[in-house]
Amino acid sequence: MENNALIEELKTLAQNEDALAVNREVNELKVRFDDYILEEERKDQVAALEAQVQGEEFEPKDFKPLKDAFFELYNIYRERRKEQVDARNAIESENLKQKRNLINRLKDVIEKEENIGAAFTAYKEIHEAWKKVGDIARDKRDEIQHEYSRLLEDFFYNMKIYRELKEHDLKRNYQLKLDVITQLEALKNTESIREVEAALKTLQNEWEGIGPVINDEWENLKAKYWENVRTVYDRINAFYDERRSTLLENLAKKKELLAEAAAVVATKTENSSVKMWDEATEKLLALQEKWKTIGFGPRKENEEVWQEFRAHCDAFFASKKEFFGTIQEKFNKIAEAKQRIIDQAVALKESTDWKTTADKLVQLQKQWKTVGHAGQKLEQKLWSDFRGACDAFFNARTKHFEEQDKQLETNLHAKQTIIAAIETYVLPTDKKQALADLREFTNSFNAAGKVPMKDKDAIYNQYKTAIDAHYGKLKLEGAEKEKVMFEARMETLASSPDASRAFAKEKADIRQQIEHLKNDMLQYENNLGFFAKSKGADLLRKEVEGKINASKAKIDALIRKLKMIPNE
Repeated sequence: MENNALIEELKTLAQNEDALAVNREVNELKVRFDDYILEEERKDQVAALEAQVQGEEFEPKDFKPLKDAFFELYNIYRERRKEQVDARNAIESENLKQKRNLINRLKDVIEKEENIGAAFTAYKEIHEAWKKVGDIARDKRDEIQHEYSRLLEDFFYNMKIYRELKEHDLKRNYQLKLDVITQLEALKNTESIREVEAALKTLQNEWEGIGPVINDEWENLKAKYWENVRTVYDRINAFYDERRSTLLENLAKKKELLAEAAAVVATKTENSSVKMWDEATEKLLALQEKWKTIGFGPRKENEEVWQEFRAHCDAFFASKKEFFGTIQEKFNKIAEAKQRIIDQAVALKESTDWKTTADKLVQLQKQWKTVGHAGQKLEQKLWSDFRGACDAFFNARTKHFEEQDKQLETNLHAKQTIIAAIETYVLPTDKKQALADLREFTNSFNAAGKVPMKDKDAIYNQYKTAIDAHYGKLKLEGAEKEKVMFEARMETLASSPDASRAFAKEKADIRQQIEHLKNDMLQYENNLGFFAKSKGADLLRKEVEGKINASKAKIDALIRKLKMIPNE
C-alpha cells in the first residue's frame, strides 16, 4: 500500500549520513504523506455520510498509528538535521572569526608597517591564510569579501606610493653623496690636520646618514668616495706616524671592532632567513666601514688585528655564500614551476573560447602570484614570456568583441528601419492580410539580431509601442480576439531584452491559474458527495456540475495558451 511505501521511503532517507543533502526530498515526502492522509480522511468522511444516508453501520478508519509511525521517523530525521545544521553553523562562525582576524592583521600592515619588504611578507602570509579559510554564512560573504578586497586595493596603492618616493630619494641621495665627495676633494686645500680630521668625520657621518642610491651608480660613487677618504687618511696617518700614543689608541679601537665582528660572526649559525643574514651583513659592513675610519696602529699589531678581523669577515661571507647558494636552488625550482605556467598560457593564447580561456588565464595569473619570486636574474624574463602569452590572447579577444560590437550597431540600424516602417504602416481592410503583415514585421524585427546592451530596452519599447498600436486597431471579438492578442503578445515578448524571463513568468502565471481552477474543481467534486438525492439537491448538483464544466473549459483554454509560449 502507498502508506507503507511512504514510510519505507522516509526510513531510507532518514538513514542517509548527510541529512542536509536529502532535506528537500524529505519535505516533499511529508507533503505527499499529508496529502495522502487528507485524501483518505476525506474518503472516510464521504463513506460515513453515504452510510448515514443508507442507514448502515459505519466504522471509521484509525489513522493515528500510521501518523505516529511516520512522524516518529520524521522527528528523528529533523533532530539529526538540526545537529548537522548547528555543526555547519559553528564551522562557518569560526571561519568568519578567522577571516575577521586576517582583515584586522591586514589593516595593521597598511597602517603601521613602514618596511616594504616586511609589508609584502606579511601580505603574502595573510593572503595564503585567507585562501585556506573555509566557507562562511551566506549573509556575511559579500560584506567580508568586499572589505578584504578594499583593503587589498589600499595595500597595493600604498606600496605604489612608497616605490615612487623611494625612487625620488635614491636620486636625491645620489646628488647629496656627490656633494660629500666634492667636499672631501676640497679638504686637500685645508692646512690644519685637526680641521681635516673633523671635516672628514662630519662628511663620513653625512655619507652614512644619506641613505642608498641607484644600484647602477653605487659602485662608481663608492669607489670615488673611498678614493677621497683614503687620500685624506693618508695625510692624517702621515701626520700621526710619529705619535705613538695615537697609534695605540687606534689599535685599541680596532680591537673593539674585532670583538664586535667576532660576536656578529658567531651568530652565523643562527641565521636561518635572508632577513637575518641581511641584518648580520649590515652590522658587519658597518663595522668594516667604521674600521676604515680608524687610523693606523703600530705596524706589527695593526697587521695582526687586521688579519684577524679579515678572517672573521671571510668566514662570515663564505657561510653567507653557501646559504644563498641554497636560496638559488629554491629560485630555480620556482622558475621551473613558473615555466610550467608559461607553457600552459602559451597553449591557450590561440584559443577562441573567450570566456573559458579568459577564466583559465586569470587563474594562471593568480597561481603565478602564489608561486613566489624566482630571483632577479630569472624573474624578469619569465614574467615577460608569461605576460606576452596572456597579452596575445586578450588582444585577440578585444579585437573579436570590437568586430562583434560593429555587428550589433548594424542590427540596431536594421531594427530602427523596421520600426519606422511599422509606424508608417496603414492597416488594410482585410483583417487576415493585416495580421499577416504584422507578423511579418515581428519576424523581421526578431531576425535582425541582438543590439548594443545600452540600446536594447529603448529599441524594444519603441517596437512594442508601434506594433501594439496596430493590434489595438484590429476589429477582433471573442475567442478570436483573445487568441490573436495572446499570440501577438508572445511574439512581442520574444523581441524583448529579457524574453526568457518574460516567458517563464507567463508560464508560471498560467500554471498558477490552472492550479487554482483545479482546486476549485476538487472542492466542487467534494461537495457533490454531500448532496442527497432530492429534488432540491438535484438543482444544486446541476449548478455545481456547471461550475465544474466551466472550470474545465477555462483549464483547456489556459493549456492551449501554455502550449503557445515558446520554450526559451
